[in-house]
Amino acid sequence: KEKFGVILEIFSRKMVKHIVLFKLKPFNSESERLAACEKIKSELSALVEKVPTLLTAEVGINCNPNEQFDIALTTTHNDMEGLKEYAQHPLHVDVAKNYIRPILEARSCCDYQY
Repeated sequence: KEKFGVILEIFSRKMVKHIVLFKLKPFNSESERLAACEKIKSELSALVEKVPTLLTAEVGINCNPNEQFDIALTTTHNDMEGLKEYAQHPLHVDVAKNYIRPILEARSCCDYQY
């Protein structure tokens, strides 16, 4: 009976999806903007192998010039605690501090359970 309770608790947990949109500051050229987007994509994608609570990460660069955001990040975590650990992980903080914040104009985020 105790084992069943543990299994039930595991399966009743809700996963968390973390979606972030980044709008970067203006660049002198489109090639500079794309290079910055590719660097951010590379750095964020590499975190999957290094941050234990980061289950998946998908990073997309906007291809629609009529939209205002440049990059979309979608990550998955086992729970809100896992998302919190990811947000505070030194490697994630380093990527945000060194590659995103210096060129960030705006950010929008939504976290939901599923």
